[in-house]
Amino acid sequence: MLCAAAAAVAQRRFDEGGFGGYGRVPPIHNSPYDGQFTFLRVQYDTAPGGFWAGGRPSWVHGYPLAEENLMRIMNDLSFFNARTDNVNVLTLEDPELFKYPLAYLIEVGWWTLSDAGAGALRAYLQKGGFVIVDDFKVLGWRGVSTGGWDPFERNMNRVLPGVRFFDMDMSHPIFHAFFEIDTVENFPQAYNSGKPVFKGVYEDNDPSKRLLMIVNYNTDISQFWEWSGRGLRPVDETNEAYKLGVNYLFYGMTH
Repeated sequence: MLCAAAAAVAQRRFDEGGFGGYGRVPPIHNSPYDGQFTFLRVQYDTAPGGFWAGGRPSWVHGYPLAEENLMRIMNDLSFFNARTDNVNVLTLEDPELFKYPLAYLIEVGWWTLSDAGAGALRAYLQKGGFVIVDDFKVLGWRGVSTGGWDPFERNMNRVLPGVRFFDMDMSHPIFHAFFEIDTVENFPQAYNSGKPVFKGVYEDNDPSKRLLMIVNYNTDISQFWEWSGRGLRPVDETNEAYKLGVNYLFYGMTH
C-alpha cells in the first residue's frame, strides 16, 4: 500500500511538473529582450502521434537542457555572451520572433503550420533570420516512412513556394565558421540508423546566395547536447555535435 501511495504521489508530481516532468506543456519563463543573445525555440501545435512520455508535445524534445548546454559551450569557447540561464520559446505568429536572429525548430515531422505562421516565417527568413531544423526519426518509425520529411517539406512549400533543399557541400562557410569540419561522413548518430544528411535552403533557391536554413535530416544533433552532462554518449561523439552547433550559431550571427 505504501508503494502504491508513493507511486501515485510521484505520478501526480510528474504530471504537475515535479521530478523533471512537466505534463503536456513545460513551464515557459521567457527572458525580456535586452540585446543579449538568447536561444529561441519555436513552439507549435503538435500533430497527432507526436506526444511523448507524460503527454509532452514534440516541440519540447530536449528543452531546455540541450540549448543551455550549447550556450555554456559557446561562452566557454568565445566572447559570444549567450544567456545560459534561460531559453526563450515563441510561436511563429508572435511578433517578438523578429527580435531574435536565430530560431530552432525540432521534431518537424509533427510540425503544424498556420497560414499566419507560414507568412511570419517567410518574412523572418527574408529579413535575415536563420533557422536550424533538427531531429528527424528513423525511417518507418511510428509508421512515418520518411522519418518526418514529407510533412516538413509540405510546410516549407507553404513558407517558400517552390523551395528546394540542397545537399550541403563541405566547402560551405557554415562548416568553417569556427571549427574546421571537413567531413560528416562518419558523424555519430544518437539513435537513428544510416548516415545523417545535411540540407540547406538558400535565398531564391540559389546556393551562391545566403543560407536561410540548415536541416539536419535523419539525425538528432541536439540529443548529444542534451545528454552531454549525463554520460549517455561518448565524449568524442558529443564533441562533434557541439562543433556543428557552435558553427551554426557563428554562421547565423555573421551572415
